[in-house]
Amino acid sequence: MSGTFNTVIQLIYVAAASCFVLGLHLMNNPATARRGNQVSVAGMIAAIAATGALVIHGGLIDATGWIVIAAGVLVGGGLGLYTARTVKMTAMPQLVSIFNAVGGGAAALVAIRDFMTIGSGIGASTSVPTLLDVIIGSVTFSGSIIAAGKLQGVITSAPVSFPGARIVNMLLAVIAVGFGAYVIASPNMIGLGVVIAAALIFGVSMVMPIGGADMPVVISLLNAFTGTAVAMAGFVINNTALIIAGALVGASGGILTKLMADAMNRSIGNIMIGGFGQGDAIVAAAGVAGAGVQSIAADDAAIQLAYASKVIIVPGYGLAAAQAQHEVAALADLLESRGVDVSYAIHPVAGRMPGHMNVLLAEANVPYPLLKEMDEINPEFGRTDVALVIGANDVTNPAARRAGTAISGMPILDVDAAKSIIVIKRSMGHGYAGIDNELYTNPKTSMFFADAKKGLAQLTASVKTLVG
Repeated sequence: MSGTFNTVIQLIYVAAASCFVLGLHLMNNPATARRGNQVSVAGMIAAIAATGALVIHGGLIDATGWIVIAAGVLVGGGLGLYTARTVKMTAMPQLVSIFNAVGGGAAALVAIRDFMTIGSGIGASTSVPTLLDVIIGSVTFSGSIIAAGKLQGVITSAPVSFPGARIVNMLLAVIAVGFGAYVIASPNMIGLGVVIAAALIFGVSMVMPIGGADMPVVISLLNAFTGTAVAMAGFVINNTALIIAGALVGASGGILTKLMADAMNRSIGNIMIGGFGQGDAIVAAAGVAGAGVQSIAADDAAIQLAYASKVIIVPGYGLAAAQAQHEVAALADLLESRGVDVSYAIHPVAGRMPGHMNVLLAEANVPYPLLKEMDEINPEFGRTDVALVIGANDVTNPAARRAGTAISGMPILDVDAAKSIIVIKRSMGHGYAGIDNELYTNPKTSMFFADAKKGLAQLTASVKTLVG
C-alpha cells in the first residue's frame, strides 16, 4: 500500500510539473498568459495537496506543527491576496524583489534546517546541494531586500561603492565557497554560519553599487537566483516538484537576464562582481544644462498628431507612475479612427522591471501586434511623422551613443530620427540613470509639460474639438 501511495504522489508531482511547463509556455503570448497563470496555479495547488498528503501519511509532524502550518498559510495567503489587490503597477518591481527575497530566504532556511537535523552524518550527496542552497538563497535574500529598498527610494538609487569594492566581493565569494568546501568535508555549524554571513554580505555588496537604470536586469537575475535556490532545496529534501519548479524559474530567469543584459549592452559578469551600472564618468549632456527647450500647448500637439500619417508612441515609467495606460489607449484609438498608423515602441528595460510596459498596456487592452520591440521599431522612426514620448527618459537618451556617460553603449530607441518629437513630462527632471536627456534640446523636440494622465486626456479632448 505504501508503495502504491508513493507512486501516486510522484505521479501528481509529475503532473504538477507538466502544468508548470505548460503554463510557462502559455505565458509567451499575452492572449494566453492568463490561462498560463491559471494552469500554473492548478499545478501548484496539486503539488501542495500532494505534499500535505505525504506528510499526513508519514506522520511527520504533530498537532503543533499543523497549527504552525495553518497559521503560515493564513498569514501568507492573506498577505498575498492583499498585495495582489492593492499594490499599484508602479510598485510591482519592489513587490517582485520582496518575493525574490522571501523565496530565496525560505529555500535557504529549508537547507539550514535539514543540515541541523542530520548533523555530522550528512553525506556529500546532500551537503553539496545544501551549501549551494544556503549560498544562493542568502545572496538572493539580502540582495533582493537592497533592490527593493532602492526601487522604493528607502535606499538611494545611485550607485554606492568604495575603493576596492570588487576585491571585497571576490574575497567574500572565496570565503563562502572555501568554507562551503570545508563544511562539506567536515560538517559543522560554525563553518555553515560563516558561509551564511559571507553570502548575506555579498548580496548587499553586489547590489549596492548598481545604478537604478540597470535595476530591471538585477531583478531578473535575482529571480533566477531564487529559482536556483528552490531547485537546490528540492535536492536537499528530495522533492521532485521543487526541483522542477525551481529549475524552470532559474532557467527562464537566466535566459531573460541574458536578453536584458544584451539590451543594456552590459555584462552579466559585472553584475556578479558588483560595480554594475556605473559609467566610467558621468558627464553632463552637452548643452542641456541651462539651455532653452521648446514647449508646446495641447492644441498644437493635437494638430500634429491628428494630421500625421504615422505616429509611434514611446511609453516609459512616467506612464506607469501616472497610471495613464487607459488614456494613451484612448488617444491611440482616436488617431486610428482618423486613419493614422499608430504603434508602440517597447524598450526591453523601459519601466522598472522586465515586461513592465507590456503588462501595463495589456491592462488597457492595447492590441499586442501594435507593441513593437526595439529592433523591429527602430527602422520605423525615420518614416515617422510624430514620435510621442510619454515619461520615457534613459531609453530615448542620445547620450547613450557617446562614451563617458552613465548609459554609454546602451541600445536606445531612435526617437530622434522622427520628423517631429513630442515629449510628455512633468518637468525636466532626470531619469533613473541621473543624467540629462539630450533629446529634450533637439530642435525637433517639443516638450508638453503635464502629468501623463492629464496630458493625454487633454490631447484626446483637443483632437476631438479641433478636428472632430
